Parts: sequence; structure tokens; C-alpha cells
Amino acid sequence: MSQSTTYRNALPPGTMLFEYRVESALGAGAFGMTYLARDTHLEKQVAIKEYLPTELAVRALDGSVVPITTDHGYDYQWGLDRFILEARTLARFSHPNIVRVNRYFEANGTGYMVMDYEQGASLAQMLRDGPPPDEGRLRALLMPLLDGLEAVHDAGFLHRDIKPANVFVRGDGVPVLLDFGAARQAVGGATKSLTAVLTPGYAPLEQYSSDGHQGPWSDIYALAGVLYRALVGENPPDAVSRMRQDVVPEKLAGARRRAGETLLKSVRWALELDEQRRPQSVREWRLAIQGEAQAAVSGSAPQAQPAAGALAPSAASTARVATASATAPAPPRPLQRQPGRPRRTGWRWLAVALVLAAVAAWVSGRNRYAPPEAIAPTSAARSIHERPPRDRVDRPGEFAPEPEAARRQIVQDFRSADADGDGFLSRDEARRLPFVSRNFDRVDANGDGRISLEEFARLRRLQAQRKAQD
Repeated sequence: MSQSTTYRNALPPGTMLFEYRVESALGAGAFGMTYLARDTHLEKQVAIKEYLPTELAVRALDGSVVPITTDHGYDYQWGLDRFILEARTLARFSHPNIVRVNRYFEANGTGYMVMDYEQGASLAQMLRDGPPPDEGRLRALLMPLLDGLEAVHDAGFLHRDIKPANVFVRGDGVPVLLDFGAARQAVGGATKSLTAVLTPGYAPLEQYSSDGHQGPWSDIYALAGVLYRALVGENPPDAVSRMRQDVVPEKLAGARRRAGETLLKSVRWALELDEQRRPQSVREWRLAIQGEAQAAVSGSAPQAQPAAGALAPSAASTARVATASATAPAPPRPLQRQPGRPRRTGWRWLAVALVLAAVAAWVSGRNRYAPPEAIAPTSAARSIHERPPRDRVDRPGEFAPEPEAARRQIVQDFRSADADGDGFLSRDEARRLPFVSRNFDRVDANGDGRISLEEFARLRRLQAQRKAQD
């Protein structure tokens, strides 16, 4: 039986997507299909990912993807916009350890990402079928992943779905991060299906809430879960069950024969349930893993461990791949007055100024990843954040107050498209959100050639209102 007949919702072999001819289906998930295809122009194989959320849409007889019902139309389009935005984001990266998107396009009522196809296997497959890796191999795999993840965070993005299945290892042993979670977050937030959005065991506690404080520490938790799986031999317990009974310390202690204390303590630190007690940046965690910094849970500075050879997959394993620093500044050293010298208040105030500047820089760095409500809104955004009075009676043409989560999502979507941060969307920036781009002139109510947050919010509210009426 061929691969294409295994995945019954897949496009049949021979289907043409522009110059790409589908050869077979490589895999399927809750949010899409991945195909092996042939680029008929360049005469080479590529991997193509198709947006197809099974909770919201189905394959029609003509091969197009359509929402299951008209009620799912808005949620489907919202997820599709985020899928395209994710593709645009990945296309910006050129990093050997981040999935590389060479092209993206819309067809058949849905979206597609075109990526390189290479030989290799997912880490999940390797851990399932092969012998457990030793510490040297784990470190050889981990360090390149940290480099890629640091590049993602430095650009202001999060992965949100790191797990063994989303770590691909090429034939030469080089690891690559796959499948960012932007579209899953969008669709999951609309369908309220948390299990479809996150992966229990690898998702930190803050991802279980729509207003959780997510940041680099969230991806660090998930990557530490990948190390836990490799060291312990089983998936980490989900964050919610750990609140009642936490077996992580005990399980990691049992892995001492496979890894040194430095690595084990660093993994334990990154798996703290409280996000404020975890490493706050990749740089901070890398230093702990290398034995150059003190992990919060260790009580003593870890000792460095030697690295070893690369982790290479079996030659018989094949799968798809397509090939993404938030460095925290060191706090200033305190200025100390030498004994016997008169006190100089100027130096003291200089020290205070340096400390305040460092604190301001740290707060600014955290706010890059903070939820919209944690950031003081601009005057343009204030109308979205302010709650109307409960006893207000809406006049004709006005909108009823939407839920807090909806207001936050409107602001978040607007800011994700506002590349230059000027508080407005130009025509070029609006292309990041196809439903806005297609209706740019209509949304631009005052005709100034740009879309404000208020105009953007009005469109989103109008869509929600029409959906409710349908």
C-alpha cells in the first residue's frame, strides 16, 4: 500500500500545485499534511506543508479545503492567516538549525509552505527505534538547537511546540527545529481544544492558559522536556499533574548513570513549574549546561562535561525536513568606595543610574514576550484595552463589548503585522494578514493610506458580529 493511500485526506499523487507535482504524503497531523513533491522547474524534490486543520475543515471533491460549516469559516480563515504569517516569519531565517521555508503560496482555498527535502529522521523516531543516546551525543545535539532557538528569540518570536517529533536530525547528525506553533495557537484558541494546541509533558504550565506569561522560558521548558525524554526513557509528566505530585526530581535522579550532575541539574532547573524560577534566556541556560553558571536548583555551580560526537540517524530512516540572541546584558558591577577616602556622592548616583538602566533594559526585554495586557497601551491602542461600562446600551452601528481575551488577541495580531512598530499598517504590512490586505481600502475608513488599530479592530468586530448573526 502506498503512502498516499494511507492518508485518506491527502492530495493524490500527480496533483499539481503550481510547478510542484505531489508524489506522496509524508505525514499528517491535526493541523495539516506534509507531502513529498517534485519541483518540475528545478528538477529536485521538496517537502510541502499544507494547512488543513481537521477540527475546522475537510477536503472537498475538487481537492480544495473548505470549512466544515459556515460557523467555522472565521476560525478557519484566522488560522490560515496565522499559517501564512508563520511561513513569512520562517522565510526570514537562514539558520542551519531552523526549518527553512523557500516559498509559500495560497491555493485550493488553503496555504502551503515549500521546504527543502532531506534524508534523516525525527528525534522521536530515533529515541523509539534506537539505543538511548549517552550524554556526549545529547550535548552534541543540544548545543546547535540552542543556537537556533536563540536566533528565534532574538528576532522576537517563540516556537511554542518543541518536542521530539519536531526535532529533525539530518543524515550528517545536524538537528533542525520544525513546525512552529503559531497556527496551532490561533486555531486552538478559537476551538478551545487545548490538547490540540499543546503537547502534554512538553508544554509548560503557562501554555495551558490563554493569558499565561509566555516567553523564552516557555521554549526552554519544552526543550528540557526533550532532554528528559532522552535521559529517562519516557515522556515527562504533564505540568498540571506535576502540581499535585511532582516525580521529575526523582526520575532525573535515577538517570545519574547516563549523565553528570551538571546536565541533570540544568534540566531540573529548566523544568521548574514557576516560569520565574527557570532560566530566562537561552544564554543563561547554556552557561549552566556548560558549567559556567549556577542553576537555581543546584545549590552549587555545575561542573562542565566533555562533549562527544554528533547524534546521527540510521541510514535507513527517511523523513521530511526543511531547514530559525536574546543575550541578557550582564548587570553592572557595584562601585565600592575605598577605605580611607572621602565619600563621593557623584559615584554613588552613577552606580544607582547604572542599576536603574539595567533594570529598565531587563523589563523591556521581558515585555517583548509579555502578553498584550502587560504592556502599557499606546493612545491608539487604548480604546481596545478600556472596558466600556457594564450598563452601556449600544446604539445602532456600535459593537457590544467583546471578551477580554478577544481584545488581547486583536492587539496581538495587529502588533505582529506592524513590522516597523509605528502603530499603523501600511499596504505592505497588511499583506501579512491576507483578509486585511484583500479589504484594505474598505478597512482604511479615513482614506489616509494606512490602517490604524481602531480600524483594524472594527473589521475584526464586524467579522465576529456577522459570524454571530449567521
